[in-house]
Amino acid sequence: MCGIIGYTGEREAAPILIDGLQRLEYRGYDSAGIAVATEEGTLSLRKAAGKLQALITQMEGSLPFGNAGLGHTRWATHGLPSEVNAHPHVDCHGDVVVIHNGIVENYADLKKTLVDQGHHFVSQTDTEVLCHLIEERLDDGESLTAALRATASRLRGSNVFLALHRQQPGTIVGVRLGNAGGLLIGYGRGEMLAASDLPALLPYTKDVVFLSDREVVTLTPSGAAYTDLDGRPLDKRPIVVSTDPVAAAKGGYKHFLLKEIFEQPQAIMDTFRGRALLDPPEILLDDLPFSQGQIAALERVVVMGMGSALHSCLVGKFMIEELAGIPTEVDNASEFRYRNPLVGPRTLVIAVTQSGETADSLAAMDEARQKGAPVVVITNTVGSQATRLADGVFLTHCGIEICVAASKTLAGQLTALYLLATYLARQRRALSDNRLQGLLEDLARVPNLVASVLPGLDAQCEALARRYFRYRDFLYLARGVQYPMALEGALKLKELSYIHAEGYPAGEMKHGPIALVDENLPVLAIALRDRTYEKMLSNIEQVKARLAKVVAVTDLGNDALAEEVDEVLQVPMVSDLLNPLLTLIPMQLLAYHIAERLGCDVDQPRNLAKTVTVE
Repeated sequence: MCGIIGYTGEREAAPILIDGLQRLEYRGYDSAGIAVATEEGTLSLRKAAGKLQALITQMEGSLPFGNAGLGHTRWATHGLPSEVNAHPHVDCHGDVVVIHNGIVENYADLKKTLVDQGHHFVSQTDTEVLCHLIEERLDDGESLTAALRATASRLRGSNVFLALHRQQPGTIVGVRLGNAGGLLIGYGRGEMLAASDLPALLPYTKDVVFLSDREVVTLTPSGAAYTDLDGRPLDKRPIVVSTDPVAAAKGGYKHFLLKEIFEQPQAIMDTFRGRALLDPPEILLDDLPFSQGQIAALERVVVMGMGSALHSCLVGKFMIEELAGIPTEVDNASEFRYRNPLVGPRTLVIAVTQSGETADSLAAMDEARQKGAPVVVITNTVGSQATRLADGVFLTHCGIEICVAASKTLAGQLTALYLLATYLARQRRALSDNRLQGLLEDLARVPNLVASVLPGLDAQCEALARRYFRYRDFLYLARGVQYPMALEGALKLKELSYIHAEGYPAGEMKHGPIALVDENLPVLAIALRDRTYEKMLSNIEQVKARLAKVVAVTDLGNDALAEEVDEVLQVPMVSDLLNPLLTLIPMQLLAYHIAERLGCDVDQPRNLAKTVTVE
């Protein structure tokens, strides 16, 4: 979610940096800063906590002069929002300047090594290790580009960063690691730009290069040179960004849905940035106006939603009960007010709605408030009616979702529910600092894990679709916290391809659905090696005995299961409560590719609307 902009050229850099940051304001932030270098080798840093306007006000009448610079807006993950933690960051000598989007998962180990070697840190951020790592390599006589490559090779996680050196003011170097954040290079006349998103570049150029994973760029006013992380040259040519706003928005993907599936690493990261501090570990949910005493007094939680949001609620029940120890019920929002729901001041009601305008969800929220229950809404839409009805608001920051069928907004909802469960647990003193640290570190790993499997699973699911698109019925099975993902998989297939599909808890199969199982009913089974694994194996054997084709979603390295089923899709595991964010991916991609194979209107399925504003 951090906004990144870099400029080198013939013009004054500072106004362009500020303009770029303003065009990236939609990404959200809690601090901002710029660094500008002059040809004489001087460097000027300006930083401020709060909104970009605070930085602009601070610099009013005294913009730094220079023809190259970096600008950044930050959402905190390491260290509280403050001027000292704002980017850009510098090394011990004040020579190397870095701005960064991502999470350096192994920053604590790197920082300890650097401190032991005599480096002095002034901030609490993970970003500052990058400055000192580059400094080490420069002190060894390496070029700025080589130093950046060596630094990037030591990092774990998805990261994008830009760096410049005050004694090489016309040169900016950058790298992209993983797929949880973008880096775009813009070609101007006598100038070059880099940014985290297209809006920052469009006023200056439409000739753009999109950096991919493990690619490095060196910018000067006259152009760009590209290498991979090992230093091998890359031949990358700029493309002209389409002036058609729809085509440009698709970013080269065939459908918005596929683009939005691939945006999920960023959506997950953007949802927890600014809400979760990894060092020191803390949850910051400033839009929830409840005292610790109110949260401690809660006797029950009710989570409600509809469609994909309802499936996120089912996962949220596991999260809240396991972490916070509060009995939690899940309600379909459309049914909530058609009985006498027993809620009151000691029941927290959490409404989950992508649009914040769903008629049934709004009516259910109103019913809960009339009965005196505190209401929190998790939504992706700023200023929606739900945000005005709720006592507390948790915005998911997923960006606009064009496709009618939910994808990245569901990933954002799962992330928000995890953070909310952790927050409730923390307020009720149910989590130690060490336990909280572990929970947040697990979440911080998820964007990179999702990004790492997306390309491979996309290719696998496309191949599977060629073999399975003619079937007219599917059965999805799972247990425990994965059962909601079976429901989601079945819903996605129905929505996108108009194929009948049902999701069931696998233990329920013998109570009816098994009567349908034969060679004409493919079964998709989610079978991770977790506490339900042995039970899932038994269920798989039962459907195999009835000649069903079985597609299994399991964890990486589970080759034994691959020998027992017809097809296998593997995902990395992180923790029981977060694994649904990984198993969600093959559910989405298989439905997408089957629908695309059938020639369906993937982005606008028949009879469906993005926001259901009537009952």
